[in-house]
Amino acid sequence: MPYAIQIKETGGPEVMQAIDTETLEPGAGEIRIAQSAIGLNFIDTYHRTGLYPVPLPAVLGMEAAGTVDAVGDGVSGISTGDRVAYAGGGVGAYTDSRIINAGSVVKIPDSLSDEAAAALMLKGFTATYLIHRTYQAQKGDTVLLQAAAGGVGLIACQILKQTGATVIGTVGNKEKADLARAHGCDHPVIYTEENFKDRLLEITDGKGVPVVYDSVGASTFEDSLDCLAPFGTFVSFGNASGPVPPFNPGILSQKGSLYFTRPTLMSHIATPEQIAELAGWLFGYVENGLKIEVNQKFPLKDATAAHVALENRETTGSTVFLP
Repeated sequence: MPYAIQIKETGGPEVMQAIDTETLEPGAGEIRIAQSAIGLNFIDTYHRTGLYPVPLPAVLGMEAAGTVDAVGDGVSGISTGDRVAYAGGGVGAYTDSRIINAGSVVKIPDSLSDEAAAALMLKGFTATYLIHRTYQAQKGDTVLLQAAAGGVGLIACQILKQTGATVIGTVGNKEKADLARAHGCDHPVIYTEENFKDRLLEITDGKGVPVVYDSVGASTFEDSLDCLAPFGTFVSFGNASGPVPPFNPGILSQKGSLYFTRPTLMSHIATPEQIAELAGWLFGYVENGLKIEVNQKFPLKDATAAHVALENRETTGSTVFLP
């Protein structure tokens, strides 16, 4: 019998419970996926805690990969037996059998395993829209990437290197510094040992950088702003340490006519055309050598332990659940 990991209330990792589900048939425009790997992401913890509210009860999860085992009416271009993956389509990925709108999925290239695809989609789409659509990093740019050894970070480091940018990345310890460096981070900065703002200004001869990609939030906000050159862009795309506190927009003018943006992946995968464009860019980077680090694997029914590890920053790269 199919099963899923559901929450009936918001709270800590303990609110997730395994439930039995029914085998359903896809409706018009839908497909059913026998899921073989499911990605774990920080946004899952935001849904679980209520930081990003979702209707309850809810099955968590935003990305997965598997094989199509049923196709609804009106679906073209996807057939039973195709390997597909997705990021988006609403919450509901923490299950072994999922019905989803066919426009939300992409076919997996032969060069990617299901586990790699499940680990790649949401984090890879995030890194790609940040670098292509939010602030388009150019050859010769020096950028600051917070949490460079995380799931998005390791992918973003590689994409930035393929674009010709120099990457300064923050990490929590020497092991993560080595990992980030191996994936293209030119200057890993261990924030527990030195102030990343001071180190960045040293590296850039006091000039600062044109962009900061920041998924950490509250604890890095002020120093990240001070890392920007005049007219620089602060890209806030996560809240690992809590949300950025309210601030007076006047601080942006005082620090050099800065730009602040808070993008979300959901805006960038709202249509099949947007999804296809991101997938084209992302799979192009894969063909050019981008590697996916699946460093942790958990049984789906151990979702609680996986959330604890993620929130305690005990993970590196990507984590997947195996149903």
